[in-house]
Amino acid sequence: MKDRTLTDKYSVLKHALKSERKVAIAFSGGVDSSFLLYAAHDALGDDAVAITAVSPFFPKREIEEAADFCKEYGIRQITFEHDITSIEGLADNPPKRCYFCKKAIMGKMKSICEEEGLFSLCDGTNKDDEGGYRPGIDALSELGIKSPLREFGFTKSEIRELSKVLGLPGWDKPAYACLATRIPYGERLDETKLRLVEKAEDYLMGLGFKELRVRVHETVIARIEVNPNDFKKIMRPDIRLEINQTFKQLGFAFITLDMQGYRSGSMDEGIM
Repeated sequence: MKDRTLTDKYSVLKHALKSERKVAIAFSGGVDSSFLLYAAHDALGDDAVAITAVSPFFPKREIEEAADFCKEYGIRQITFEHDITSIEGLADNPPKRCYFCKKAIMGKMKSICEEEGLFSLCDGTNKDDEGGYRPGIDALSELGIKSPLREFGFTKSEIRELSKVLGLPGWDKPAYACLATRIPYGERLDETKLRLVEKAEDYLMGLGFKELRVRVHETVIARIEVNPNDFKKIMRPDIRLEINQTFKQLGFAFITLDMQGYRSGSMDEGIM
């Protein structure tokens, strides 16, 4: 690694993880948790375990990629089914949805850690996550979940850079929040709606778009966010008509392009 500072930070991270002796990583398959899981396994070998929640909030492709990562590096993975929409009040999609969701999932993971004799549970929250509207961080604090990447000041760009150097798959993978973030607060959540979002976004990814969101309003309006650099491509007559036809077949009545383009957390703009 050319950057000595990043090399040193990685060494400090590994040392901290090694001191935990037996650790579980809340593993989603995203860039941050993949990097943290790799570092934990690098430090502890078989004493580092991945725990992954399977629920309607998470796309099937993310669950499959998480499993592939663990197989590739020989990491033990524990998965569990969790019906998030059954949590009291969560299906109503309140502004503190992320808090309730995180509290439930991480609480279950802590129970698994106790059953498995794992001493601590860590998640992939990083330094950049301190900005914006993130009520889920409060749940982590209340449950005593450790966030080493945040603690040692790792930014998203540093995590990507180190992941690339380490040869980790998906180091340039776009950020991907749970599917519930595509639904406006106060609009009821159900599995049908979440799977509709998943199908729409999978289709756009298949067309080659990487940074994207399909925000769904009352199940009839699809508001597409893509990187502004992709505006020219998505508005090409052949692609525009194909997207319109496919989204109509999925059940949308109106298909729109957000003129501000892709941006993380656009559903939070009215409450921050």
